[in-house]
Amino acid sequence: MTARTTPAASPAVTGEMPRIRMSKSRRNAELGLLLFAMALITAYAATVEATMLDSVTPDFWIPAALVSLVFLGLHIVIRFLAPYADPALVPAVALINGLGVAFLRRIDLGRADAADRANFPIFAGDGGRQLAWTLLAAIMAAGLLIIVRDHRIVSRYAYTLGLVGIVLVMIPAVLPSRYSEINGAKLWILIGGFSIQPGEFAKLALVSFFAYYLVRKREVLSLASRRFLGIDFPRGRDLGPVVAVWLLSLLVLVFEKDLGTALLYFGMFVVILYVATERVSWLIIGLLLFFGGATLAYSLGASIGGPFANFYDRVQIWQDPFADPYNAGYQPVQSLLGLGTGGLFGAGPGGGQPTKVPDVEDDFIFAGLGEEIGLFGLSAFLVMYLLIVERGLRAGLAVRDSFGKLLAGGLAFTLGLQVFVIVGGVSGLIPLTGQTTPFLSAGGSSLMANWLIIAMLLRISDAAGRPVTGSASAQGDGPAGPPVKLHGAPTEVIRS
Repeated sequence: MTARTTPAASPAVTGEMPRIRMSKSRRNAELGLLLFAMALITAYAATVEATMLDSVTPDFWIPAALVSLVFLGLHIVIRFLAPYADPALVPAVALINGLGVAFLRRIDLGRADAADRANFPIFAGDGGRQLAWTLLAAIMAAGLLIIVRDHRIVSRYAYTLGLVGIVLVMIPAVLPSRYSEINGAKLWILIGGFSIQPGEFAKLALVSFFAYYLVRKREVLSLASRRFLGIDFPRGRDLGPVVAVWLLSLLVLVFEKDLGTALLYFGMFVVILYVATERVSWLIIGLLLFFGGATLAYSLGASIGGPFANFYDRVQIWQDPFADPYNAGYQPVQSLLGLGTGGLFGAGPGGGQPTKVPDVEDDFIFAGLGEEIGLFGLSAFLVMYLLIVERGLRAGLAVRDSFGKLLAGGLAFTLGLQVFVIVGGVSGLIPLTGQTTPFLSAGGSSLMANWLIIAMLLRISDAAGRPVTGSASAQGDGPAGPPVKLHGAPTEVIRS
């Protein structure tokens, strides 16, 4: 009797996990990109001084060197704690953050007397404070990487994080205006000379809760439906979560007087819901609810005023800022003039007059930059933001567990939506909001919160890039390993 030789079965037939070649950590690529970003920041700082002072001071390099040390320290932490993380995230964010610090110092020089510019202190003004906030933000990002070694651990505290996020959102709304309101928006906690924007930290907490909740409810929200006009819409009983978040967003719009924050919270929930279910009907419902709520608030502001008056006034100014260019419309008019003056190439670093734009260090920093770097320079900034969002979405696509996918997608979209809200307000596309430009505007709350988002994306991308070992899935709720072989059994389950 001749023995038959059985050909080796493919992994798809036997159910065995295919061997995955060890992934390269790509940390050297990150280091190279980071050094290139720091060189650009140093060149920008030198150009500003050469333009404004007609010479370059001997210590012009110190702020850029300090920023470089901060980010190189973070790079070292990533080498040990997240060696397989995306190598482009930190250099892209560091470039934006570092140029923000350099531009804020340029604003400080523009506001100082001509005789004092050459000797302006390194750690003074908005530039010095932003440098300190950058150090603290990098430390917090490193701390999150140390504490959260696996992003799935966050899901254990999802409901707690959801409660914390709601509390952080509502704190400014219940405080008296003198402790929470700046420029008509109640987004702050103001105590003496200290201020913090709790809603910035609420983003990370709420996205974590939304991701966990939708992983648990994904089956119900995606399968049960009624077809209308060729589109599958959810049942009425399944609309509860969307309506709840919509009501929360309306409360933010009414009591905190800020369209941007309301759009941010509601938008990120609807998008995570769409990613979880892949149903366009959720986007349609979300858009209808948001625009319906905004229209209702505008109508009530026109008729009864009260808490809706601020939103009504902002929409009126947005529709025609030149109707009152020296009073109510002063900010948007100066912003548009600054962008228009910059043209395609701008006046060059240090060559414009961005200090004429109100709040140029905060809400209108994009307009101030536009005057000096022009449309091409601003487009480069937008491309960098697009790269950050794309890398975050790529991490979500690559990671194997559903919670990580939704968390990465939600965090990346939140950053992208925040950029849209602030750039849209500055350019006149939508009414002005109280949002800050991520990593660019002055302020510690936004900078620290957004660096925490980047740290979480680094953790997820590290999990996605790690080599899979063993026969079972190394992550979360990904595909399970092959069934145990039943030796001697007449039949056997195979996976195709």
